[in-house]
Amino acid sequence: MVLTDSLLDFFLETRKQSEIICEPLEIEDYVVQPVVDVSPPKWHLGHTTWFYEAFILKPHAAGYQEFDEDFSFVFNSYYETVGKRVVRSDRGNLSRPSVKQVYSYRAYVTDAIRSLFGKSQKQELLDLLEIGIHHEKQHQELLLTDIKYILGNNPLLPSYSKDFREHTIENHSQDWITVTEGLYTIGHASDDFCYDNELGRHQVFLQQFQISNKLVTNGEFLEFMNQNGYGNFELWHAEGWDWVNQNNIQSPMYWHQIDGQWYNYTLGGLRQLEHTAPLTHISYYEAFAFAQFKGLRLPTEFEWEAAQSFFPWGNRWEWTESAYLPYPKYAKAAGALGEYNGKFMVNQKVLRGGSVATPRKHTRPTYRNFFQSNLRWQFTGLRLAK
Repeated sequence: MVLTDSLLDFFLETRKQSEIICEPLEIEDYVVQPVVDVSPPKWHLGHTTWFYEAFILKPHAAGYQEFDEDFSFVFNSYYETVGKRVVRSDRGNLSRPSVKQVYSYRAYVTDAIRSLFGKSQKQELLDLLEIGIHHEKQHQELLLTDIKYILGNNPLLPSYSKDFREHTIENHSQDWITVTEGLYTIGHASDDFCYDNELGRHQVFLQQFQISNKLVTNGEFLEFMNQNGYGNFELWHAEGWDWVNQNNIQSPMYWHQIDGQWYNYTLGGLRQLEHTAPLTHISYYEAFAFAQFKGLRLPTEFEWEAAQSFFPWGNRWEWTESAYLPYPKYAKAAGALGEYNGKFMVNQKVLRGGSVATPRKHTRPTYRNFFQSNLRWQFTGLRLAK
């Protein structure tokens, strides 16, 4: 049972955090969309606000007056049930509504939610608000990664914040953790919040395996590069090899070779590559090829979950060898909220863990993130298994 007061505080804290993330931005940064996968910061601020308006205020707040009837068209993402929307690739063309209007929209909806939940509400409505909060937290992670892409593809490579530290060095020695053969229970078990794709708690049989207690580092991946890893077709899936050649991929995203030295762009600006820092911003294709290079493999998501208590996780989203599929007895929710996860269970790989961009109180060992195999603008890395 979620308490109204604590949930409302959580909501207000989350709303504030989205705006704190945007504080270092210049007004011109808010509308840029370099590629289809990256949404402008202004759009994230509006979309997360629209979610509360569309799913809570309009259907449940008596007498609620919509802020602007055009905003549903502008800020709907992919919810077919809700109606028409701006094509994703056109979000960067939205010079209007202005940033000022979007912040006014946020304040208007936040005040309306505060008023609605200022008194006791039934559990169904509390559950909707909790989903809305975690939906905004997902977008906070996307907001940071999209800001990094926007600034990291600016020819001047401006920093987001000089004080932002992306890397956490793992100082413990590398070791292989043995997980014995047997049945392991997978999936979310507690009454705390989770997404529907974590439910359907079930058992899986795992053969004995070993998994590294450390993430792969920049230095280790540099060895792969120096030994022609990107030029050796034997290490790659056919699809991955096509991707490398068609896109002239020669290093992880944000790496730059300057005067013979490797640097990488971070939210703190362009920095000399830290060889001992965990590798980040690689595709599944690159993760697989590196594992082949080492004569090892990626863990499945079930192996990762069975072993997660043995190693510190959360420094990077970690690619797994698992396709994103429903768990046994998975049931898609009715209506628009049923579009949240189930419709994406095709042609994607599961990531586990979390990252420097993941907000507080948002990830857990059973959390299943998912992306297409070629994408790498998120803070994606890898851990090896054998």
